[in-house]
Amino acid sequence: MAAPSAAAGVAAVLVALVLLVSGASCARLPARGAAVRGAALPRGGAPATALFALGSFWRSEAAFGCLPGVIRTSVGYAGGSKANPEYRNLADHAECVKVEYDPRLIHYKQLLDVFWASHDPREVFGQGPDVGNQYRSVIFTNGTIEARLAALSKEKEQAKDRSSVITTQIQPLGVFHPAEPEHQKFELKRKPFLLQLIGNLPEEELLTSTLAAKLNAYAAELCPATTQKKISSKIDEVAKKGWPILREI
Repeated sequence: MAAPSAAAGVAAVLVALVLLVSGASCARLPARGAAVRGAALPRGGAPATALFALGSFWRSEAAFGCLPGVIRTSVGYAGGSKANPEYRNLADHAECVKVEYDPRLIHYKQLLDVFWASHDPREVFGQGPDVGNQYRSVIFTNGTIEARLAALSKEKEQAKDRSSVITTQIQPLGVFHPAEPEHQKFELKRKPFLLQLIGNLPEEELLTSTLAAKLNAYAAELCPATTQKKISSKIDEVAKKGWPILREI
């Protein structure tokens, strides 16, 4: 007789986390039934996609996950000529982050602001300890408007300091190659309890889940401080009650 109440407890925790994370970031809630499996826009909306390369994609993905209006994030490879790049054989591709978002809730210019703030665009051949062409800084644009906004944001960033040159490239988006499953939601996967808390989603659902994207940012401590604290408080509450860990059979 314990199983139904345990299942109900897990469901209640999932709903609470969705309400907490979405509310704290001022994002609208997903449609009913899409909270965990992620991600339909409200009726009448259409998602937009942005693609950025800003060093190692493990942490870069987390930089965008907690933003209001971001629907889902994923990592992959772009900007090169190799037909089927792999993590150990990228050739001339760059590691990049794909951000799917609701343009009614967040503007492309705000994503650009996060891009600039999340890495050093003045480094020549990598980011920090990550050295190599695959870690270069690139804004991949989808059309003239994005290209213009990217160019203006680059000029603004360069104007902050004329003593060194912004190395960021701006180029049209070609083919995006999704990275292998083990690289998706990397920060979240380092926190097994969080994965358990959202029901140990299979890889394909983890990839598309809005909640997983936000918790990936939380795991990397990249949500706003108030959001981090609220999520931590909810997780502590869950841990004290023993959900969803099975204590007895």
